[in-house]
This record gives sequence, C-alpha cells and structure tokens, in this order.
Amino acid sequence: MIEVKKVTKVYGRKQHAFKALNNVTFTIPDGASVAIVGKSGSGKSTLMHVMSGLDRPNQGSITVDGVNILGLKEKEIDSFRSKKIGFIFQSFFVQANESVSDNVSLPLEIAHVPLSRRKEKIKQALESVELLDKLDSKARSLSGGQKQRLAIARAIVNNPSIIFADEPTGNLDSITGAKIEDLLFDYNKNKGATLIIVTHDEELAAKTDIQIFIKDGKVEAIKDRLTIKKTKRKAKS
Repeated sequence: MIEVKKVTKVYGRKQHAFKALNNVTFTIPDGASVAIVGKSGSGKSTLMHVMSGLDRPNQGSITVDGVNILGLKEKEIDSFRSKKIGFIFQSFFVQANESVSDNVSLPLEIAHVPLSRRKEKIKQALESVELLDKLDSKARSLSGGQKQRLAIARAIVNNPSIIFADEPTGNLDSITGAKIEDLLFDYNKNKGATLIIVTHDEELAAKTDIQIFIKDGKVEAIKDRLTIKKTKRKAKS
C-alpha cells in the first residue's frame, strides 16, 4: 500500500516560490492500476518523483508498505528503489551505445544481483517484451517502439512490486502505444504489481482502477472503481 499524506512541494524561495504540490493526500492499495492525470504543469510528474523518492517534499509523509520513505537515508532509498520500483519514461532514457542486454542489466547491477543470475533474468525480461532476438544489438539500432519495450524490460527485470510510467506512450504512434499499454497492464495483472501511470491522456487513464486528477498542485478529484466494485458486492450480499 502507498499512503500519501498532506504532501506539499515548493520550488524556489520567497517571492519566487512556486507550490508544485499543495496538501496532497490519497491511498493506493497493492496491485492497483492508477493514473495520475493532469495537464502540463499540473504537478503530476512532481507527484511521481516524490512518491518514488526521486525528490523530497517540504511537508507530509509518503509510506510504502509500512515504511516512511522520507525517513530513509540516501543510500537506503536508493536500495529501496532498486528492489521495489521500476521506472518507465516518455523519452526512454536507454543507453544508445550499450547493448540491449547491458541496458536491461543495469537495475540488476544496482541491486547487486549476482552475475550468475543476471543472464537468465535479462532473457526472461526481454522475452516478455518480445525483444529476445535483439539481445546483443545496440540500443541505438532500435525503433521508438522497441526502445520503449526495452525500457519496460529494464523496469521489470528485477520483478518490482511498483511500476511508475511517466507518459509511457507519449512519443509513440497509436498502434505501438496500444502494445505498450498492453505490456504494462499485463505486468500489473500477472504479477500483482502496482502500476502508476502519469498521463494527460484521459482515454488511457480510463483503463486504470483509480484515476487521481491533479490541477494546480491539488487533488481535484479521485475516481476509484475498486471501491465502487466492493460497494456493489456488499450491496448484493
């Protein structure tokens, strides 16, 4: 479970201060698919950064599986991320001059996974995104869609329980984007992992269990289909 309580993030000081997040509170149950929805500048990417420990809020708490990540030291939070979290970004952020295999290996190296176990994990991750035949290819030789699939393989190679995807289909055509969406939702369902998608695309957001709408750094609305389903089951019983 992820609990975000009264989180505020301010950039700048005094007359130049900008409140990117303003008293944000919500809870995400384990295994849910979630969309953080908002226009550019709404605060949705900042929210992802503080939820994952990439950035620190000025106020509030963020608890993941009972651990307040804001209380962790820098090395502890790095270790926490490497074991628990996978990241996928709109711009892919693959190492173009490295091989596909080396790109996927990076999270395993950070998590100090023994070399003897890395090869099999890399192959499994690449097979799941249909890139096993590109194992030894340079990342620069891949198409945009293949690079995003490589980014997914890298994100899931360590079997994280949480995936953060920041505009994961933003640079892709609709057909390729749909394939990427399927890969993300399949991982969410098959592994029971929590999937958090940052997006301005309300059509993509509508496919998730929970939609958190952000505007001017505040939670404007939350649509929770999981709660609705539970309420309906209780009513029937």
